[in-house]
Amino acid sequence: MTINGTRIDEIGMLIREGGTFYLRCDVGGRYQLELQRTPVDLVEKRVRLVGTLVAPSLISADGVVAA
Repeated sequence: MTINGTRIDEIGMLIREGGTFYLRCDVGGRYQLELQRTPVDLVEKRVRLVGTLVAPSLISADGVVAA
């Protein structure tokens, strides 16, 4: 189990369901994302996400870039 406040650096597929964004990780699992900007140009693409775990399966993203 990962502790809140842990820095996260993952690669996976950015997906959107309704108005919510998720990262489907290459190593398995999925995180819901809190984003400062809406990366619509990266939806359904492989991305690298860096952020902080703020709740189980919820990341406050510092950045999302194409992988």
